[in-house]
Amino acid sequence: RWQKVLYERQPFPDNYVDQRFLEELRKNVHARQYRYQAVVFQSGAVVQQLCSVCVFVLTWWYMDAGMLSPQGLFGAALVSSLLGYVLFDAVDGGAGRWASGRTRWADLKSTLVFAAFTYGFSPVLKTLTESISTDTIYAMSALMLLGHLIFFDYGANAAIVSSTLSLNMAIFASVCLASRLPRSLHTFVMVTFAMQIFALWPMLQKKLKARTPRCYVGVTMLFALAALAGLATVSSVGAVLFASLLLAISCLCPYCLIRLQLLKDNIHGPWDEAEIKEDLSRFLM
Repeated sequence: RWQKVLYERQPFPDNYVDQRFLEELRKNVHARQYRYQAVVFQSGAVVQQLCSVCVFVLTWWYMDAGMLSPQGLFGAALVSSLLGYVLFDAVDGGAGRWASGRTRWADLKSTLVFAAFTYGFSPVLKTLTESISTDTIYAMSALMLLGHLIFFDYGANAAIVSSTLSLNMAIFASVCLASRLPRSLHTFVMVTFAMQIFALWPMLQKKLKARTPRCYVGVTMLFALAALAGLATVSSVGAVLFASLLLAISCLCPYCLIRLQLLKDNIHGPWDEAEIKEDLSRFLM
Protein backbone atom coordinates (compact mmCIF):
# COMPACT_ATOMS: atom_id res chain seq x y z
CA ARG A 1 0.00 0.00 0.00
CA TRP A 2 1.34 3.43 -0.98
CA GLN A 3 2.38 5.70 1.86
CA LYS A 4 2.89 9.44 1.66
CA VAL A 5 6.51 9.36 2.86
CA LEU A 6 9.87 9.93 1.24
CA TYR A 7 12.10 8.03 3.64
CA GLU A 8 10.96 4.54 2.62
CA ARG A 9 11.52 2.73 -0.64
CA GLN A 10 8.22 1.87 -2.31
CA PRO A 11 7.40 0.05 -5.56
CA PHE A 12 5.82 3.16 -7.04
CA PRO A 13 7.10 6.02 -9.19
CA ASP A 14 8.14 9.21 -7.42
CA ASN A 15 5.13 11.10 -8.75
CA TYR A 16 2.60 8.43 -7.85
CA VAL A 17 -0.41 9.27 -5.66
CA ASP A 18 -3.46 7.17 -4.88
CA GLN A 19 -7.10 8.14 -4.55
CA ARG A 20 -6.70 9.01 -0.88
CA PHE A 21 -4.41 11.90 -1.83
CA LEU A 22 -7.38 14.15 -2.71
CA GLU A 23 -9.33 13.35 0.44
CA GLU A 24 -7.58 16.27 2.15
CA LEU A 25 -8.51 18.70 -0.61
CA ARG A 26 -10.05 21.91 0.72
CA LYS A 27 -11.36 24.81 -1.34
CA ASN A 28 -11.52 28.49 -0.39
CA VAL A 29 -10.42 27.88 3.18
CA HIS A 30 -9.45 31.52 3.77
CA ALA A 31 -11.95 33.11 1.38
CA ARG A 32 -13.91 35.99 2.88
CA GLN A 33 -17.64 36.35 2.41
CA TYR A 34 -18.43 40.00 1.72
CA ARG A 35 -21.74 41.74 2.21
CA TYR A 36 -22.76 44.40 -0.27
CA GLN A 37 -23.63 47.01 2.36
CA ALA A 38 -20.30 46.52 4.13
CA VAL A 39 -18.32 46.89 0.91
CA VAL A 40 -20.24 50.04 -0.03
CA PHE A 41 -19.52 51.45 3.42
CA GLN A 42 -15.80 50.75 3.07
CA SER A 43 -15.72 52.37 -0.37
CA GLY A 44 -16.61 55.67 1.29
CA ALA A 45 -12.92 56.24 2.05
CA VAL A 46 -12.10 56.21 -1.67
CA VAL A 47 -15.04 58.48 -2.46
CA GLN A 48 -14.05 60.99 0.19
CA GLN A 49 -10.45 61.15 -0.98
CA LEU A 50 -11.48 61.66 -4.60
CA CYS A 51 -13.78 64.46 -3.45
CA SER A 52 -10.94 66.00 -1.40
CA VAL A 53 -8.74 66.19 -4.50
CA CYS A 54 -11.65 67.59 -6.49
CA VAL A 55 -12.39 70.28 -3.89
CA PHE A 56 -8.72 71.24 -3.68
CA VAL A 57 -8.37 71.63 -7.46
CA LEU A 58 -11.63 73.59 -7.65
CA THR A 59 -10.50 75.91 -4.88
CA TRP A 60 -7.24 76.56 -6.70
CA TRP A 61 -9.14 77.23 -9.94
CA TYR A 62 -11.43 79.74 -8.23
CA MET A 63 -8.47 81.58 -6.71
CA ASP A 64 -6.55 81.57 -9.98
CA ALA A 65 -9.60 82.97 -11.81
CA GLY A 66 -10.09 85.67 -9.17
CA MET A 67 -13.49 84.31 -8.12
CA LEU A 68 -12.32 83.54 -4.56
CA SER A 69 -10.28 85.84 -2.38
CA PRO A 70 -7.53 84.48 -0.14
CA GLN A 71 -9.09 86.23 2.85
CA GLY A 72 -12.41 84.49 2.24
CA LEU A 73 -10.79 81.08 1.84
CA PHE A 74 -8.67 81.57 4.95
CA GLY A 75 -11.71 82.59 7.01
CA ALA A 76 -13.78 79.64 5.80
CA ALA A 77 -10.90 77.22 6.38
CA LEU A 78 -10.33 78.61 9.87
CA VAL A 79 -13.98 78.24 10.86
CA SER A 80 -14.20 74.72 9.44
CA SER A 81 -10.96 73.75 11.21
CA LEU A 82 -12.31 74.96 14.55
CA LEU A 83 -15.56 73.04 14.03
CA GLY A 84 -13.64 69.93 13.02
CA TYR A 85 -11.34 70.27 16.04
CA VAL A 86 -14.31 70.43 18.40
CA LEU A 87 -15.99 67.51 16.64
CA PHE A 88 -12.79 65.46 16.77
CA ASP A 89 -12.83 65.62 20.59
CA ALA A 90 -16.60 65.33 20.91
CA VAL A 91 -16.83 62.05 18.98
CA ASP A 92 -15.05 60.01 21.65
CA GLY A 93 -15.42 62.42 24.58
CA GLY A 94 -11.72 63.28 24.55
CA ALA A 95 -10.60 59.69 25.22
CA GLY A 96 -8.19 59.71 22.32
CA ARG A 97 -6.60 62.95 23.48
CA TRP A 98 -6.11 61.63 27.01
CA ALA A 99 -4.60 58.42 25.66
CA SER A 100 -2.09 60.26 23.46
CA GLY A 101 -1.22 62.82 26.14
CA ARG A 102 -1.65 65.65 23.64
CA THR A 103 -2.89 68.94 25.11
CA ARG A 104 -4.81 71.72 23.41
CA TRP A 105 -1.99 74.12 24.16
CA ALA A 106 0.43 71.87 22.27
CA ASP A 107 -1.98 71.78 19.32
CA LEU A 108 -2.23 75.56 19.34
CA LYS A 109 1.55 75.97 19.41
CA SER A 110 1.98 73.54 16.51
CA THR A 111 -0.64 75.40 14.48
CA LEU A 112 0.95 78.79 15.14
CA VAL A 113 4.43 77.53 14.29
CA PHE A 114 3.24 75.97 11.04
CA ALA A 115 1.29 79.10 10.06
CA ALA A 116 4.25 81.36 10.87
CA PHE A 117 6.74 79.30 8.88
CA THR A 118 4.38 78.93 5.93
CA TYR A 119 3.64 82.65 5.87
CA GLY A 120 7.33 83.50 6.14
CA PHE A 121 8.33 81.18 3.33
CA SER A 122 5.36 81.97 1.07
CA PRO A 123 7.40 84.46 -1.03
CA VAL A 124 9.98 81.71 -1.57
CA LEU A 125 7.28 79.20 -2.51
CA LYS A 126 5.75 81.77 -4.87
CA THR A 127 8.98 82.11 -6.86
CA LEU A 128 10.14 78.52 -6.45
CA THR A 129 8.98 77.34 -9.88
CA GLU A 130 9.44 80.49 -11.96
CA SER A 131 11.92 78.74 -14.26
CA ILE A 132 9.50 75.85 -14.95
CA SER A 133 6.83 76.13 -17.61
CA THR A 134 3.19 76.17 -16.60
CA ASP A 135 2.38 73.03 -18.60
CA THR A 136 5.09 71.15 -16.74
CA ILE A 137 3.70 72.39 -13.41
CA TYR A 138 0.23 71.17 -14.31
CA ALA A 139 1.56 67.78 -15.41
CA MET A 140 3.63 67.40 -12.23
CA SER A 141 0.67 68.38 -10.05
CA ALA A 142 -1.64 65.90 -11.79
CA LEU A 143 0.94 63.15 -11.40
CA MET A 144 1.48 63.94 -7.71
CA LEU A 145 -2.24 64.02 -6.96
CA LEU A 146 -2.64 60.68 -8.73
CA GLY A 147 0.19 59.26 -6.63
CA HIS A 148 -1.49 60.67 -3.53
CA LEU A 149 -4.65 58.72 -4.36
CA ILE A 150 -2.69 55.53 -5.09
CA PHE A 151 -0.57 55.48 -1.92
CA PHE A 152 -3.24 56.81 0.45
CA ASP A 153 -4.16 54.65 3.44
CA TYR A 154 -7.73 53.54 2.78
CA GLY A 155 -7.59 50.97 5.58
CA ALA A 156 -6.08 48.11 3.59
CA ASN A 157 -3.02 46.27 4.87
CA ALA A 158 -0.93 46.36 1.70
CA ALA A 159 2.69 47.07 0.87
CA ILE A 160 1.77 49.91 -1.47
CA VAL A 161 0.14 51.91 1.34
CA SER A 162 2.29 54.80 2.58
CA SER A 163 0.58 57.65 4.41
CA THR A 164 3.76 59.70 4.55
CA LEU A 165 4.45 59.40 0.83
CA SER A 166 0.82 60.13 0.00
CA LEU A 167 0.79 63.30 2.10
CA ASN A 168 4.12 64.50 0.74
CA MET A 169 2.93 64.06 -2.84
CA ALA A 170 -0.23 66.04 -2.10
CA ILE A 171 1.72 68.88 -0.48
CA PHE A 172 4.18 68.90 -3.38
CA ALA A 173 1.26 69.27 -5.80
CA SER A 174 -0.22 72.07 -3.70
CA VAL A 175 3.09 73.97 -3.68
CA CYS A 176 3.38 73.60 -7.46
CA LEU A 177 -0.14 74.88 -8.05
CA ALA A 178 0.12 77.62 -5.43
CA SER A 179 3.26 78.99 -7.10
CA ARG A 180 1.11 79.91 -10.12
CA LEU A 181 -1.25 82.10 -8.08
CA PRO A 182 -1.00 85.92 -8.29
CA ARG A 183 0.45 86.85 -4.87
CA SER A 184 2.32 85.38 -1.93
CA LEU A 185 -0.81 85.60 0.21
CA HIS A 186 -2.58 83.30 -2.22
CA THR A 187 0.31 80.84 -1.94
CA PHE A 188 0.20 80.89 1.86
CA VAL A 189 -3.55 80.33 2.01
CA MET A 190 -3.42 77.57 -0.62
CA VAL A 191 -0.68 75.59 1.13
CA THR A 192 -2.48 75.97 4.47
CA PHE A 193 -5.72 74.77 2.92
CA ALA A 194 -3.88 71.78 1.43
CA MET A 195 -2.66 70.76 4.88
CA GLN A 196 -6.19 71.00 6.23
CA ILE A 197 -7.85 68.93 3.53
CA PHE A 198 -5.07 66.35 3.00
CA ALA A 199 -3.75 65.93 6.58
CA LEU A 200 -6.41 66.98 9.09
CA TRP A 201 -9.58 66.01 7.22
CA PRO A 202 -8.62 62.30 6.83
CA MET A 203 -7.96 62.08 10.58
CA LEU A 204 -11.49 63.25 11.32
CA GLN A 205 -12.85 60.85 8.70
CA LYS A 206 -11.19 57.84 10.34
CA LYS A 207 -12.51 58.75 13.78
CA LEU A 208 -16.04 59.27 12.48
CA LYS A 209 -15.85 55.96 10.62
CA ALA A 210 -14.76 54.09 13.75
CA ARG A 211 -17.05 55.81 16.25
CA THR A 212 -20.18 56.96 14.43
CA PRO A 213 -20.70 55.04 11.15
CA ARG A 214 -24.02 56.73 10.38
CA CYS A 215 -22.54 60.17 10.78
CA TYR A 216 -19.64 59.08 8.58
CA VAL A 217 -22.03 58.03 5.80
CA GLY A 218 -23.89 61.35 6.05
CA VAL A 219 -20.68 63.37 5.93
CA THR A 220 -19.48 61.36 2.92
CA MET A 221 -22.67 62.02 0.99
CA LEU A 222 -22.68 65.74 1.82
CA PHE A 223 -19.03 66.07 0.89
CA ALA A 224 -19.63 64.31 -2.44
CA LEU A 225 -22.61 66.55 -3.20
CA ALA A 226 -20.58 69.66 -2.37
CA ALA A 227 -17.76 68.53 -4.68
CA LEU A 228 -20.23 67.79 -7.50
CA ALA A 229 -21.96 71.14 -7.03
CA GLY A 230 -18.66 72.99 -7.19
CA LEU A 231 -17.54 71.04 -10.24
CA ALA A 232 -20.87 71.73 -11.98
CA THR A 233 -20.15 75.48 -11.82
CA VAL A 234 -16.98 74.89 -13.83
CA SER A 235 -17.98 72.09 -16.21
CA SER A 236 -21.30 70.28 -16.41
CA VAL A 237 -19.72 67.47 -18.42
CA GLY A 238 -16.99 67.09 -15.80
CA ALA A 239 -19.62 66.95 -13.05
CA VAL A 240 -21.50 64.18 -14.88
CA LEU A 241 -18.31 62.19 -15.43
CA PHE A 242 -17.21 62.65 -11.82
CA ALA A 243 -20.64 61.59 -10.55
CA SER A 244 -20.43 58.50 -12.75
CA LEU A 245 -17.00 57.72 -11.29
CA LEU A 246 -18.27 58.04 -7.72
CA LEU A 247 -21.29 55.84 -8.44
CA ALA A 248 -19.09 53.24 -10.10
CA ILE A 249 -16.72 53.13 -7.12
CA SER A 250 -19.41 53.08 -4.43
CA CYS A 251 -22.05 50.90 -6.13
CA LEU A 252 -20.78 49.08 -9.22
CA CYS A 253 -17.34 48.00 -7.96
CA PRO A 254 -18.69 46.42 -4.74
CA TYR A 255 -21.24 44.50 -6.81
CA CYS A 256 -18.52 43.24 -9.16
CA LEU A 257 -16.36 42.23 -6.19
CA ILE A 258 -19.13 40.15 -4.65
CA ARG A 259 -20.01 38.53 -7.96
CA LEU A 260 -16.38 37.67 -8.70
CA GLN A 261 -15.96 36.32 -5.19
CA LEU A 262 -18.35 33.51 -6.11
CA LEU A 263 -15.94 32.40 -8.83
CA LYS A 264 -13.00 32.16 -6.45
CA ASP A 265 -11.51 28.66 -6.38
CA ASN A 266 -8.42 28.36 -4.20
CA ILE A 267 -7.39 24.81 -3.38
CA HIS A 268 -5.53 23.67 -0.28
CA GLY A 269 -4.19 20.24 0.51
CA PRO A 270 -1.14 18.10 1.26
CA TRP A 271 0.82 19.80 -1.53
CA ASP A 272 0.91 23.12 0.36
CA GLU A 273 4.19 24.33 1.76
CA ALA A 274 4.83 23.37 5.35
CA GLU A 275 4.21 26.09 7.93
CA ILE A 276 6.13 26.21 11.19
CA LYS A 277 3.57 27.28 13.78
CA GLU A 278 5.73 26.64 16.83
CA ASP A 279 7.34 29.63 18.53
CA LEU A 280 11.05 29.37 17.69
CA SER A 281 12.12 32.63 19.31
CA ARG A 282 13.89 30.76 22.11
CA PHE A 283 16.42 29.45 19.61
CA LEU A 284 17.35 32.99 18.57
CA MET A 285 18.61 34.02 21.99
